[in-house]
Amino acid sequence: MTRRLLTGNGAAAWGARLAGVDYVPAFPITPQTEIIETLGRWIAAGELDARMVTLDSEHSMLTAAGAAAATGVRVFSATSSQGLLYAMEMIYTVAGWRAPFVLVNVSRALAAPVTLEPDHNDVLAARDSGFLQIHCATCQEVVDSVILAYRLVEDRRVRLPVIVNLDGFYLSFTREPVELPEPEAVARFLPAFDPENIRFRASRPISQAVAVLGGGPYSYFRYEMHRAARNAVTVYDEIAREFEAGFGRQHGALEAYRSEDAEVVFFMMGSFATKAKAAVESLRAAGQRVGLVRPRLLRPYPTQAVRSALAGVRGVAVVDQNLSMGQGGVLHAELAAALQGQPGQAPLLVSFIGGLGGRDIRPEEFDEMVAVTRRAVQAGCAPEPRLLYTEHELREVRKLQGIGLAERHELDAGETP
Repeated sequence: MTRRLLTGNGAAAWGARLAGVDYVPAFPITPQTEIIETLGRWIAAGELDARMVTLDSEHSMLTAAGAAAATGVRVFSATSSQGLLYAMEMIYTVAGWRAPFVLVNVSRALAAPVTLEPDHNDVLAARDSGFLQIHCATCQEVVDSVILAYRLVEDRRVRLPVIVNLDGFYLSFTREPVELPEPEAVARFLPAFDPENIRFRASRPISQAVAVLGGGPYSYFRYEMHRAARNAVTVYDEIAREFEAGFGRQHGALEAYRSEDAEVVFFMMGSFATKAKAAVESLRAAGQRVGLVRPRLLRPYPTQAVRSALAGVRGVAVVDQNLSMGQGGVLHAELAAALQGQPGQAPLLVSFIGGLGGRDIRPEEFDEMVAVTRRAVQAGCAPEPRLLYTEHELREVRKLQGIGLAERHELDAGETP
């Protein structure tokens, strides 16, 4: 293996290079552009035998990606935030084509208001599309997950596209030491794409349910996609074990960190989970039995693994870096659904909304989340979802509101601001 200092974007590009991609349809958007620039430089220098085409938009880019994958070539692309939403029509369409390829999404919060920093509302908007989802916390996970993702989606039991997600700025531009596997080892783990049952051939026409159909046939094909996604739980477990045996790194569907004897655990995903790990160590040093459970695989949802990881836990602080308007945190709602109906007593779930628009989650806030969760467990009742926010931040917003109000008064009086 080769050890390099790479950004998250650089790690994504290396994952595509090591996977031996054939075709890269592209459209630039911050903070994803470095991935495409890196691949383009390698292609121009003859270091990567692939073709890159810059399309008119993310909508065109996803159309090209799906069409190319359907012909039997290995396809890679990347996007972020508003770009993912602009492509949303084709996100659903190419998943329905059962076209297996890898799309890296570099998470960035959605407008409006506007920010360039990350949260997870962009990628979670695609969770019901048919794309599988793998979420990364480190640069090492990014390169490994891209390789794993190709092996997953090209398995004939799955044959669906996948989003590999990393957080913008916090991970996309953070440099970390990364172990790059040797190309020969990757080739053994990830053989050339076998397009059987996916490639269109005039000599052997096949149906992939892209025509206009009534409700009965439509239901059949949609449910077939669901079953294929559920198959991906088993397939992912198989290939993750094989990856660990070949490369020495463990990337299960779920990471459980010091949770075996924990009374309270954090449940969250993405790069901010590394902050939770640091908080776990600090709280453990203070004598508190605290752990972390982090889903890497969000679609399909690893229900049984989640239930096993939380068995015996009394309280779960669910930290959502997203907000489903009028409902709350997506991870909280999905975890509650996963735990519903299982035998035995389920842990009490306490919902926290944090990290919206890239807002940092401070060490003392992790401490407070544990304290709130412990009090809720003792009371036997979960409080209302809580936004992680400080009095200082509120005062700053009030100042801005005051400035805006003063300007409106001046305009109402006919004065020039």
